[in-house]
Amino acid sequence: MPIINRIAELADDVKGWRHDIHQNPELLYDVHRTAGLVAEKLRAFGCDDVVTGLGRTGVVGVIKGRSDRTGRAIGLRADMDALPILEATDLPYKSRNAGKMHACGHDGHTAMLLGAARYLTETRNFDGTAVVIFQPAEEGGGGGLAMVEDGLMERFNVQEVYGMHNAPGMPVGSFGLRPGPLMAAADRFDIDIEGRGGHAAKPHQCIDPVVAGSQIVVALQTIAARTIDPLDSVVVSVTCFHGGDAYNVIPQKVRLSGTIRALREEVRAGAEARLREIVEFTARAHRAKAEVHYYRGYPVTENHPSQTDFAAEIAGTIVGADKVDIAMPPMMGAEDFSYMLLARPGAFIFAGNGDSAGLHHPQYDFNDELIPYGMSYWAKLVETAMPV
Repeated sequence: MPIINRIAELADDVKGWRHDIHQNPELLYDVHRTAGLVAEKLRAFGCDDVVTGLGRTGVVGVIKGRSDRTGRAIGLRADMDALPILEATDLPYKSRNAGKMHACGHDGHTAMLLGAARYLTETRNFDGTAVVIFQPAEEGGGGGLAMVEDGLMERFNVQEVYGMHNAPGMPVGSFGLRPGPLMAAADRFDIDIEGRGGHAAKPHQCIDPVVAGSQIVVALQTIAARTIDPLDSVVVSVTCFHGGDAYNVIPQKVRLSGTIRALREEVRAGAEARLREIVEFTARAHRAKAEVHYYRGYPVTENHPSQTDFAAEIAGTIVGADKVDIAMPPMMGAEDFSYMLLARPGAFIFAGNGDSAGLHHPQYDFNDELIPYGMSYWAKLVETAMPV
């Protein structure tokens, strides 16, 4: 079926909410204005319960259907936080907070789920409970984990959970997903290398950590090229190299920093172990000392097969099965909805944002034409999963 008529009528209101959120971006857990707006609207819509402060600043709305014969409850999640980016657009609703920007579309995600919540509270054409989840701190803060650890699933009896993200480059009116790994685990590392500093004219009296660090950077590329099965995906990127501040001084210490990403936990663990080996023995070969500080980040975002099939079916009823890519290539970006998928079965889906700038780009903007498709997806998912 096409866009739900009532949702089409609500689209302009939702667009206005989106622009307001876009103008007032907030970072990580400091989303007090956004969370307040969300809670205020959920109460005004007539949600049966609105809970704030879950996972520090998360908001949850509970919407009961016309009946509850089965006791089912399905969670729908949107993220609220922005990015520390200076916006480079001329939009009339451009960010008012310098250095903060909704450059990933979380303003659109939040607005679409709010619109779906309004529709679901008006119609209640389902048997069970819809739990709308508005999460802080997706952009590096682990807000999804914070909400799970705060009892999200148990408190609201969530049995399945679904998420959505916009996708620049995909046509508006199209969706994409896949069963199994969809997005990568993302870890970070710092490598501190210590040698013996001295005058650059007397390198033989020094132990040069710059040379040791340079060899480590090159050697780390063999993790993907010579350690991991070529049929597996892994990224090892050294993105920072800090050391020294003079032309004629060999520094005492340098620091390397970067990221490892993988689509399987075994690959992730293997890449970390090999990084530690390479760092230790390469530094030793150069008579330097090295220490690795490794930080585990978001786990793999892994869709559950039956919920993925169901999500694809719902998307197909809205845009047609031919506009739903059910074998979308996985990507090496990360997403903390992964924590919710570890806690409950569910699926994460991408919705086309059209020919826009890429995510995290200072000229990016969420495409308002996507709003009725996203809202319809949420509404039909609830109504189909829990029919009256």
